[in-house]
Amino acid sequence: MATATLTDARIRVLKPRKAARDIRDGKLKGFGVRVTPSGARRWFIHCQHEGRRIWKIVGNADEIGADEARARATAMLAAIRQDAPLPALPEETVFEAVAEAAFRRHERLWKPRTMQVNRSYLRSQILPRFAGHQVADISREDVVKWFASLRATPVAADRSMPVLSVIMREAERMGFREEGSNPCLGIRRYRRKGRERFLSDAEIRALGACLKAREGDRPLAVAAIRLLMLTGCRKSEILTLRWPDIREGALFLRDSKTGPRTVWLSRPACDVLDGIGRGSPWVFPAARSGGPRPGTWLDGFWSDVRAEAGLGDVRLHDLRHAYASIALKNGESVLAIGRLLGHRSAETTLKYTHHADAMAAEAAATIGAALVEG
Repeated sequence: MATATLTDARIRVLKPRKAARDIRDGKLKGFGVRVTPSGARRWFIHCQHEGRRIWKIVGNADEIGADEARARATAMLAAIRQDAPLPALPEETVFEAVAEAAFRRHERLWKPRTMQVNRSYLRSQILPRFAGHQVADISREDVVKWFASLRATPVAADRSMPVLSVIMREAERMGFREEGSNPCLGIRRYRRKGRERFLSDAEIRALGACLKAREGDRPLAVAAIRLLMLTGCRKSEILTLRWPDIREGALFLRDSKTGPRTVWLSRPACDVLDGIGRGSPWVFPAARSGGPRPGTWLDGFWSDVRAEAGLGDVRLHDLRHAYASIALKNGESVLAIGRLLGHRSAETTLKYTHHADAMAAEAAATIGAALVEG
């Protein structure tokens, strides 16, 4: 970390780099300036008191000169040593202000639905605990206590933690927290029972028979479910298909959970598409019939089919898991399955290895029984 006597002239010529950097003052110990990648320059103090590391913003270097900032820093350091109240800190460093800045920055990175969900967790789970706090004062202990308080709602806890982590990372980027001080890192999530439901061969046959029986009265709904089974796509990806998206034996999805992607089609999947009339630009025009949830027409049909086939707890999304499990049974690699499903990272695909363990155990039992009988 660089050290120099900080002056207004020296601060003006500091250039931003790819990572934030701190320059300590040669006159006042614990006082310095941070230059962020965005070019912002902020005065800060950094010290230890009673075994605690304390890092606080003094002010914006574009608004406060070096001499005034050093005087403020001297007063703040003295107040810390005497356990006295600190002078008022900038409003922009309050947690809710930083959170709003983080959300604004992620408008281009998060999909609208992701933004909506993350704002909900911010409003319901995070702000009630951290609103009004200086973002630099939020410690790992604070985050651990907050996370423990959400034990009764583990799903909300696990989904709120990444949102809080993004805000803390943004606080570092903006120069409002010490670099590398994200208090969310390394906190273990709650263990929850997985919702993945893998269909057995018998269940797949029962579903196929039921779909064949219903083909006459609900051909479009049957086609949609068959495509979910034959492609491993998400429901939203199938129901938003347009005919121009289908060419050269593949679906060219304009958007998905992980962005645009290509889905290669098998011959049976092509046959399903060939059997659908082209009276609309949309493959499934019923899904475009207004309302906040255009996919509900298929949900109702699925409930009936699921009951008829004896698949009481199977969701439409589980057809995606069935597709992956069949690929796994046929010896496809984790990398190939990840590509088929459009996963962004291998970690997402690795959850299917649990199913591989179950298949191995089943195979061992079958082989053992065969050998004993032999």
